[in-house]
Amino acid sequence: MYKYDAFDQQLVRERVAQFRDQTRRFLAGELSGDEFKPLRLQNGLYIQRYAPMLRVAVPYGMLNSTQIRKLAHIARTYDKGYAHVSTRQNFQFNWPELARVPDILEELAEVEMHAIQTSGNCIRNVTTDQFAGIAPDEVVDPRPLAEIIRQWSTFHPEFALLPRKFKFAVSGSSNDRAVVQMHDIGLEFYRDAAGALLIKVWVGGGLGRTPILGEVIEEALPWQHLLTYCDAIIRVYNRWGRRDNIYKARIKILVKALGLAEFKRQVEAEWAFHKDGPNTITQAEFDRVAQFFTAPAYETLPASDAGFDAKLAEDKAFANWVKRNVHAHKVAGYRAVTLSLKTTGIAPGDITDKQLDLVADLADQYSFGELRNSHEQNIILADVKLGDLYALWQTAKAAGLATPNIGLITDIICCPGGDFCDLANAKSIPIAEAVQRQFDDLDYQHDIGELELNISGCMNSCGHHHVGHIGILGVDKGDSEWYQVSIGGKQGNDASLGDVIGPSFAAHEVAGVVQRLIDVYVDNRTPEERFIDTVRRIGAAPFKDRVYADRQPGKQKVEA
Repeated sequence: MYKYDAFDQQLVRERVAQFRDQTRRFLAGELSGDEFKPLRLQNGLYIQRYAPMLRVAVPYGMLNSTQIRKLAHIARTYDKGYAHVSTRQNFQFNWPELARVPDILEELAEVEMHAIQTSGNCIRNVTTDQFAGIAPDEVVDPRPLAEIIRQWSTFHPEFALLPRKFKFAVSGSSNDRAVVQMHDIGLEFYRDAAGALLIKVWVGGGLGRTPILGEVIEEALPWQHLLTYCDAIIRVYNRWGRRDNIYKARIKILVKALGLAEFKRQVEAEWAFHKDGPNTITQAEFDRVAQFFTAPAYETLPASDAGFDAKLAEDKAFANWVKRNVHAHKVAGYRAVTLSLKTTGIAPGDITDKQLDLVADLADQYSFGELRNSHEQNIILADVKLGDLYALWQTAKAAGLATPNIGLITDIICCPGGDFCDLANAKSIPIAEAVQRQFDDLDYQHDIGELELNISGCMNSCGHHHVGHIGILGVDKGDSEWYQVSIGGKQGNDASLGDVIGPSFAAHEVAGVVQRLIDVYVDNRTPEERFIDTVRRIGAAPFKDRVYADRQPGKQKVEA
């Protein structure tokens, strides 16, 4: 992973000192709330419903054990003993004291971390595939170019005050696990028949109030022009993006308003001015960054391990965990492991200080001291030997980190919702818990099979409900909380947006609604079908009919 140089370290420390003085002036009454707001947002600090929230940047989801231990220390010293993994591969602290936030930032700087550009109308954290660098289907490791984007976009003076926040996702695998189509700019790295590295560029994707999947603006961009082309896209957006209406300010609205052809024409015209300018990436610069993403010191191991095979055969619980939480690796004898942060009764994505310390120990012992976190709000050990999996599982299980539910119905993506967020219309966490308790039988979950259930507490869609096989959205109706349900959304190469099935539901109804949706799927599926496949084959009508079968005319007319 990338290591700071002296310039990086100086820049981050100067920002900490800057913000310490800004915070002092605000608390002393020398800065108004309106004056302090853009300053705190530039440092990842929100004022939530009950307390400040600090969002810590984790570029492309990569961390080392030293950084994880620092996050554990911050959780118990400055917060309430836990942290939260967000859907942008960041970490969040929900209860820091405002006066102590500069101290947190100073501690983060000690381990090459910060909260810069995790909020505000700027280029946010660049995300990628949690299996980048080790996935068998990977064509190109996207991390060096993701790091180049991060360096280019950090403190970019021209893009410090865009019409709205701006998000990148990058992918270098044949199967898209970074959801490039739902980002402002999505980048697919690939090689052509001659082996040249090219980029398919998607633009204008995004969820929120107006969910839109991106469109391909360039099929085969040479990698050297990554920054110059993205620069042209953002300049056109910065010039013409709406600033008079926050709900119409994202680039997706501009692309739709102009049409892709006209938007591309303007981008190409802008690009012509600086296509071969100083932001053209040289081979030397690529090589400089790529050296930080070399493979660890893998051992030469056989493709199978007799001890692992024996434990797999004799221990059903271990076998179930391997089936769901252990993933293929491009190096023989190694696997990637997902540590589940989706235990029933715990808010999805939450992890305690003690668990963070343990995860750091596991990384040091089993995975070369490195970890990743995913936009599905879990933590990954990328490089574990087959022969170490059983011991790792036993330790993780004792710590509540080995629920064998990755990709199943209780592996819920969920925003913090009304329990924390000022913007939320409804609570998300209690709905997630109700669904988890409804489907808490692991055998039943495994029988249902792969299913993505996503929950958002408002139209900002931080829980990515639009691309869940089942999506749940909190809505405010008559000063009470209701939930709109959609089906048919999907991540990946064949991404789709879900369709709302009908009128919204009271909180106590939601788990039962999900149960009825599952019942329709089980009644209609073919042996090879997942939930999303059945929805696409038979349509929404059978699901809607079952869900609303007991609603009498005129009984419940609250529309979402």
